[in-house]
Amino acid sequence: MIDLSRDAHVHTAFAAGHDSVSVLVAAAEAAGVTELTFADRVGSDTGWLPSYLATIERAQKRTDVALRRGVEVEAIGVDGWLAFPSDLGQLEVISLGISRLPTPGGLLGPDLVRAQLDSGALSAAEVADRLVGVLCLAMERVGRYAPTTLARPLEFLAQAGIAESTVDESVVATLAEACRGTNTAVELSERHRLPTRRVAVAMAAAGVKLLAASDAYTARDVGRWQYLDELAAEVADSPVSV
Repeated sequence: MIDLSRDAHVHTAFAAGHDSVSVLVAAAEAAGVTELTFADRVGSDTGWLPSYLATIERAQKRTDVALRRGVEVEAIGVDGWLAFPSDLGQLEVISLGISRLPTPGGLLGPDLVRAQLDSGALSAAEVADRLVGVLCLAMERVGRYAPTTLARPLEFLAQAGIAESTVDESVVATLAEACRGTNTAVELSERHRLPTRRVAVAMAAAGVKLLAASDAYTARDVGRWQYLDELAAEVADSPVSV
């Protein structure tokens, strides 16, 4: 159910990563990876996207590893609006993430959300509902442009001090159903060890496609699995909806 010969999310030196596209490709070859997806973070002001895509295209001519041209985009609006770059042409996949919670009053980082939780201005349930609501709307939007993956689902809750184990089953089920309904795959991140086993199993049970993602920032981490080796066995034993 989880193909560990494919790495669905790596970062290059074009953004936050440390290594070039060619170095990452060589690492993928050494690790036995058959497909590699580049997913550098972009925003509305990103200017290097054409060079990034052209570099990946050139690298494809020199390797048998299937290279996928992707980016990671943040949801920034309560309506699911995203920080899209101006040109989405040539992208084969868009990875969706959230590092700040969209609210009617603006974007709140984890520290601000934690402060509002401490003051009682927000409850953990409200934060979880808002986060999942935005993700559901964002998945609908992204799906109009390119095949979509969801990166590190519910990570924001942990960053804000909310234990994922306290999130109601209905919230997880809502997210899983939205992934299935929008044909959004969920990335299983080796680097972040997310999603948790509970969420991964729930996604698998709902029939959501799961992808192995190293989230590598350096070449040495491409296609190297430990958490995912353990997680794959548990997911494989879960009942799957049809």
